[in-house]
Amino acid sequence: MMGNRWIYKEQPLPEAIQSLSKAINVNPFLSTVLLQRGISNFEQAQYFFRPQLAHLYDPFLLKDMDRAVARMKKAIDQQEKILVYGDYDVDGTTSVAMVFSYLHSFYPHCDFYIPDRHAEGYGVSEAGIRYAVDNNIKLIIALDLGVKALEAVHQASVQGIDFIICDHHLPGASIPQAVAVLDPKRDDCAYPFKELSGCGLGFKLLQAFAKTHRQEQEVFAYLDLVAVSIASDIVPINDENRVLAYYGIQQLNQNPRPGLKALKEIAAVRSDMDISSVVFTLGPRINAAGRVAHARAAVELLLAKTDEEANELAEKVNLKNDTRREFDLSITEEAIAMIEGSEVHKNANATVLFKETWHKGVIGIVASRCIEKYYRPTIILTESNDKITGSARSIRDFDLYEAISACSDLLDKFGGHKYAAGLTLDKKNLDAFRVRFEEVVGQRLTDEMRIPVVEIDTVLPLEAITPKFNQVLKQMAPFGPENQKPIFEARNVYVRNALSSFKDRHIRFLAGQENTDAAMTVVGFDMAGWYDRLATGDLFRMAFTVEENNYNGMTSIQLRLKDLKFD
Repeated sequence: MMGNRWIYKEQPLPEAIQSLSKAINVNPFLSTVLLQRGISNFEQAQYFFRPQLAHLYDPFLLKDMDRAVARMKKAIDQQEKILVYGDYDVDGTTSVAMVFSYLHSFYPHCDFYIPDRHAEGYGVSEAGIRYAVDNNIKLIIALDLGVKALEAVHQASVQGIDFIICDHHLPGASIPQAVAVLDPKRDDCAYPFKELSGCGLGFKLLQAFAKTHRQEQEVFAYLDLVAVSIASDIVPINDENRVLAYYGIQQLNQNPRPGLKALKEIAAVRSDMDISSVVFTLGPRINAAGRVAHARAAVELLLAKTDEEANELAEKVNLKNDTRREFDLSITEEAIAMIEGSEVHKNANATVLFKETWHKGVIGIVASRCIEKYYRPTIILTESNDKITGSARSIRDFDLYEAISACSDLLDKFGGHKYAAGLTLDKKNLDAFRVRFEEVVGQRLTDEMRIPVVEIDTVLPLEAITPKFNQVLKQMAPFGPENQKPIFEARNVYVRNALSSFKDRHIRFLAGQENTDAAMTVVGFDMAGWYDRLATGDLFRMAFTVEENNYNGMTSIQLRLKDLKFD
């Protein structure tokens, strides 16, 4: 078993723990976790535990929002054709479905456009502008892209087409000359929350328009789509995103639109969804349309009006997901065989693999799978349009974007952030890039970074895990980046009884703890390798999360094992 590095979050001062515990009547372990999330008094706790739609910020705090709303109103008043243009990933397709669906509910002269991942690539494409010209479009609303589309916006304006850009990516040195550029990451934008998803930003545009010209209430019906985008785009789930995700997940569980309902059914979702289940069930299926074919199919599914229509479209999208999964598994197997078959690859600081026939739509997933096995910065490359193109993924604390930047003279283009990036290069530069990237990673990767991390919130005795404790913990959801599900450590633990292995992969046992009568069921997925060591009866420490197990109509608390240490 690969050993993980356990690191501990900073523990709050005892007086702060005591003060919060008293103010909100919870035990000190829960107060510790809340303080680590910046919640230190009754008012902050109330805001955190009871999100309200009234907590959403005024959309007009976004720079250019007044101009965006005025331009939309002008287009509608003058019966101009509007094109809703968005990216082909989950964030883009949910954005397009939301904005188009809202506009089309009261204004017939609108259309939508998603670029082809393979033929056009990311961003506002020439083909997209050509489509707008050919179809007499006068206003394009760009979602989840566009903040760097200076040339495309200029070309459109020459043709008499205006742009409203809603993008959450970091702008370049110049902002496009659009009618409005809504991006909280603009230096000159004072919006109080910087981490909206692309769909979240589209939602703010609709909220502003509805507040001014219709009923604000009507846009809240689209929060299920916003929640799917927040989950799938891995944005922080705090502040405004927490409110949007909280109500969106509620809608997803109680009254989802037909397309999302059909996806839930096809993915055999039986219990209430949370952020994690969206990431692993709905997100990949919506994404698959654009990965192996055209993302327009995903938007059509999300726009479906009836259950019958939605079920039929969901079947097609699910077949694309099956194809995506086959590509993903076969390419991952090939990539691992390449590494295992070469001492150079096996002992490298980074993984850089190329094969011209690999499917461009899944290489990012393959990079992530390779990291699960080898835990080092990874780039998977394939051939596209006579160039080599690739997806890169990183490990905790290693700045991938900086490492790729150090090789920029060998690249045609690259973009991304600390943990994920994309790049394109000429075939003749592949070997030189491979050598340079390996050198750069070797210089910057510390021994510590090479070991996967389990981050622990606090030490927790098993006897503190009561039904009340679990109820409070559940109310801390939705969990995700910046509000991860707390990971606890229990010490002096032993297998009390019922140690079993199931499906040859997983383990289950009843855990006891020295000097207490406490006993908890523990399940460890993909941790059967620990079975023999646990069977010795030795004391150990375990890192775990607390969850509920629903079985045969009965609900019980169980612990999900993250890691073990025998000292």
